[in-house]
Amino acid sequence: MDTQRISEITTSPFEKGLPAGWESMAVADIGKQGLSLFDETLPMPCAVLRQSALEHNSQWMRSFLAASGASIAPHGKTTLSPQLFRRQLDDGAWGITLSNIHQVKMARHFGVDRIVFANQLVGKAGMDYVLDEIAANPAVDFYCLVDSVENVEALAAAARRRKAGRPLQVLIEGGVVNRRTGCRTLEDAMRVARAVAAHKPYLSLRGVEGFEGVISSPDPEEAAASIRRFLAFLVDIALACEQEGLLADEEIILSAGGSAYFDLVAGTFGSAGLQRSFRVVIRSGCYLTHDSNMYRKLADQLMQRSEVAKSLREPLRPALEVWSYVQSRPEPSLAIVTLGKRDATHDAGLPVPFAWLRPGAKLPATPIGEGYEAIEMNDQHLFLRVPVDTPLAIGDFIGFGISHPCLTFDKWRVISVVDDDYKVVSAISTCF
Repeated sequence: MDTQRISEITTSPFEKGLPAGWESMAVADIGKQGLSLFDETLPMPCAVLRQSALEHNSQWMRSFLAASGASIAPHGKTTLSPQLFRRQLDDGAWGITLSNIHQVKMARHFGVDRIVFANQLVGKAGMDYVLDEIAANPAVDFYCLVDSVENVEALAAAARRRKAGRPLQVLIEGGVVNRRTGCRTLEDAMRVARAVAAHKPYLSLRGVEGFEGVISSPDPEEAAASIRRFLAFLVDIALACEQEGLLADEEIILSAGGSAYFDLVAGTFGSAGLQRSFRVVIRSGCYLTHDSNMYRKLADQLMQRSEVAKSLREPLRPALEVWSYVQSRPEPSLAIVTLGKRDATHDAGLPVPFAWLRPGAKLPATPIGEGYEAIEMNDQHLFLRVPVDTPLAIGDFIGFGISHPCLTFDKWRVISVVDDDYKVVSAISTCF
């Protein structure tokens, strides 16, 4: 990645979670300012990343990949952070997954070369941008998805028009009935694959892709069984394409795997039975920061299900927290907190209170016990149900874990990274 461009990222005078009075500062210098979350120089609410959890999760995924034989192209939409992209690539990530042209432009600006565009590439502006990047930069290794002959024809026409000099690489996407994109049947997938092969040298069929995260069930065993069936369907597409000679001569790509079932992807694809050399690419975006609710529960299931995960003993840790103040105690069993929908995810469960600290008190913060629950969020307020004998008082710090980190990162342009004493040691920026 382009470390020079990353080092040049600066703050604005009105960043959330940074001290008042800062006109502009290099994000790379924030960790040198002697800041601490609890010295009351940082305005609340304030999102932070725990350095120790990031390091643990990085090592956990490296170990999982080494044991499973899979590669990872983590979904960049989760953080859209160049600093975290660099960490993931330094950890050995095969590439970065992205979903729209804005995200691709951001990643290319900071020097990401291998991109899995986990979406259909549609529209002249996007096609032209990608094809021009391919033409201008030999290092660019770009893959996009196709699930219709119409899209294949449009991509081939664009490739002829832009004269990229090498083919646009595509993956056949398999899908789920009544869910998102992707071919619903093997017959549909093969029609698309044959259309791609008919447009050599402008298009190149590099493999098969799907997203199993659209499959859900209240019964974890039924969910896992449904996902295994879907992954087997994707393997069937790849085998049929190989048998017909439709795949490009290069290494075949088999890719799936959100942040909940990547163990099933690694296991099923790893035994796909293809005759040619192939690479299994999982795409978890949330593993690095994890969460305190939705993915924590799904990770518990993964730890029970996967022998590889069990061998790693300790699970992933939540790294992303949002701290705030108690601002009002209008009723004996209710506290109002300075944290709202503008600050933290609320689509997959409300924030989870886990600790509190009185300003001026010594660390560690006091764990939150039973009887505390976030029950509602407004734009700038959170309603916290508390025991009537709670010690919480107006002005106390209170920390929350979040559910579904994707929709917390997009609410912060700069997030401080803290050590276990909540001293700021560095910072990351986002580009939403």
